[in-house]
Amino acid sequence: MAAMTLEDLSEKMGKIDFGMLSTRTEGGAVASRPMSNNGEVAYRGDSFFFTFESARTVSDIAHDAQVGLTFTGAAGLLGGPPLFIAVEGTAELIRDKAQFVRHWTKDLDRWFEQGVDTPGVVMICVQAGRIHYWNGSDEGEVAL
Repeated sequence: MAAMTLEDLSEKMGKIDFGMLSTRTEGGAVASRPMSNNGEVAYRGDSFFFTFESARTVSDIAHDAQVGLTFTGAAGLLGGPPLFIAVEGTAELIRDKAQFVRHWTKDLDRWFEQGVDTPGVVMICVQAGRIHYWNGSDEGEVAL
């Protein structure tokens, strides 16, 4: 099978609602939590997430912006192999409501009842530095 491109992987990542975001705590431990990418993954490897200012995720990123993301896609048709994606990147904390609006989806209203005006909302943008994937017996890395 041909190697996957960044566009291929971005499209597949966009179809996987939840992934795991891993950060490094101030004490050096790795902390992981599920996060929804809301179907939005930019072709240059960026992923966007929303959380609250009070979340440990925010303080972890403020301390160390290097993060990891993992995504697992369901098995393909006729029981084909699942897709596994590992992203290493740099996270940026964004507190600009204008940027929130560009990345907001109605599904987020479930967690943030006042939408982009919910007090304490923070957007996390993870810019990928390295993406590795496993798709059955195929594996590869996308150059960024």
